[in-house]
This record gives sequence, structure tokens and C-alpha cells, in this order.
Amino acid sequence: TMGEREEDSTEEAWLQLRPVEPLPSQCCGGGCSPCVFDLYHRDLARWEAARASKDRSLLSGQESQSCPSKLSPETFLAFRISAMDKLTKDTYRVRFALPGNSQLGLQPGQHLILRGIVDDLEIQRAYTPISPANSEGYFEVLIKCYQTGLMSRYVKSWRVGDTASWRGPFGGFFYKPNQYGELLMLAAGTGLAPMVPILQNITDNADDETFVTLVGCFKTFEGIYLKTFLQEQARFWNVRTFFVLSQENSLEQLPWSYREKTRFGRLGQGLIEELVHCCRRKPFALVCGSAEFTEDIARCLQCAGLTGDSYFLF
Repeated sequence: TMGEREEDSTEEAWLQLRPVEPLPSQCCGGGCSPCVFDLYHRDLARWEAARASKDRSLLSGQESQSCPSKLSPETFLAFRISAMDKLTKDTYRVRFALPGNSQLGLQPGQHLILRGIVDDLEIQRAYTPISPANSEGYFEVLIKCYQTGLMSRYVKSWRVGDTASWRGPFGGFFYKPNQYGELLMLAAGTGLAPMVPILQNITDNADDETFVTLVGCFKTFEGIYLKTFLQEQARFWNVRTFFVLSQENSLEQLPWSYREKTRFGRLGQGLIEELVHCCRRKPFALVCGSAEFTEDIARCLQCAGLTGDSYFLF
């Protein structure tokens, strides 16, 4: 009958409005709150309530968010790429424009989630801006591309003028000036990213007397990111930098200024104990790198006598 057909078509219409469950690939695995799955469950509950009361206007909460103008953890916002620099053979520094001379509004060390679409598959990954937290009119991220990575394929397709979508901020470490005697920053590869704005925050503030020991772990000397920035930072009275290179073995190959502060091999128990003991004040450690690196280092820090409240794992 006519009534049943009408019933079917409205049922069909409701089903088309049902939120789509995210794929596992859309979760960055970083424990963000809200995660894409949290947002899905929120929208699903909203849809179920609207359907039960046959009131579509209850769904409009989603529509009103479709054009946000401010960064939010829930909704993606598109930013224009204003510059792309290739730092090493597989790593890019990408600059995104912010409207006018606005600021992103992140705390130093907080991260954002980037959304990419490859072969109709949506993926999300976390990146930490390396620009100072108070930069006006732009923010920058460091992105390493992997040969088989889906997000890497998306990033390699970028050109200046394109836009990419971000949401955030996320992250549980909030730096306050003079909160710690010394920060021991242990970073592997692009794990350097959250350290950069925190370090910059300290050296930009003449009243912040926190000591910093930054240890960067890389495969080769060639592969060290942001050399100029790190050299400038190491000139401050309260900052020291060290490097651990896993695929170099000759100090003669290195510039003079790096020879006394570079070790070869991996960052292991012995070196961590040495670093903890040569800190000038009781250190608080910040660790960022691959999951494996982070786990290893946390174990080494505990063996070196640091308790769980004396370090933070990004």
C-alpha cells in the first residue's frame, strides 16, 4: 500500500543518515580523547534519539559543526599548506597558514591529528607541531614518510596551496616554567617534535631557569633534523645537546662541534644512567620515539632510579 511504501522510503532516508562506523585505520592509536570511535558513538546516539522521535532537526548538531572556524578536538578543520621543505631524504617540514596572525592555541608539546584519504580509505595519524606555541599566522609539523605508509603516500602528494585537515589539541603533558629542575629530553627521530616547542618555550623566557639536556637518537649524522635550531639552542647557558647515532662509527667523519657530544650505537642502560647522573638538578625525563624506543627507555629510566612520576612518555 501507499502508506507502507512511504514508511519504507522514510526508513531508507533514516538509514542514509546513520553515522558510518570508523575503520580501525582511522584511529591513530594515540589514546586521544575524543577518539574517532567516541565521536561515532556520540553521533550514533544522537541519530538513534532523532529516529525514535522522528525528528530530523535533532541531527543538526552535526551540520552546525561542518564549517568550524576554530581548531577543535572533535571536528576536522582544513588548513592551507604554505611551504614544504625536504629536510632529509624522507622527512618534510610542512608549514600551514593560520588566518590573519592568529595562533593555533596549543600548549608546547601537545599534538594534532591529521586526516588523510588514500584509495578511498580514511586514515588518521598524530603529529606534534614544532613551531613555537605562540607563532602567529602559521604552524609547522615534521613528517617522516615511510616507503609503505599510507599517510606517507598522502603527504608525498601534497603541493603548496593544497589543504589538509587537522583536529586537536591532544596531549597530557603541560609544561609550566620552573616546574622542574632539569628536563632530560630523550628523543628518537621525529620524536624530536614535542621537545622543540617546549625547549623554545624555556629559552624564550628569561625567567625560566630550567636546565635542559636534550638527547637526539638518529641513524646517521646526515639524518639529524633541525641541526641549526639545535645548535642555536645549545648556546643557551641552561641547554646541552647530545647525539646517539646508530649507524655511524667514526668521529673523524663528524664536524668538530659534534665530536665530544656524540656517541655511537644505541641509547641503552649505561648511557641513560650516565645522563641521569650528570644532570645538574633532579631530572624529569620526557621520552618520544617509536613505541619500542619509548618502552625500552622507560625501563632504563626506572633502573636508573627514576620513579613513574619523574618521566612522561609521549
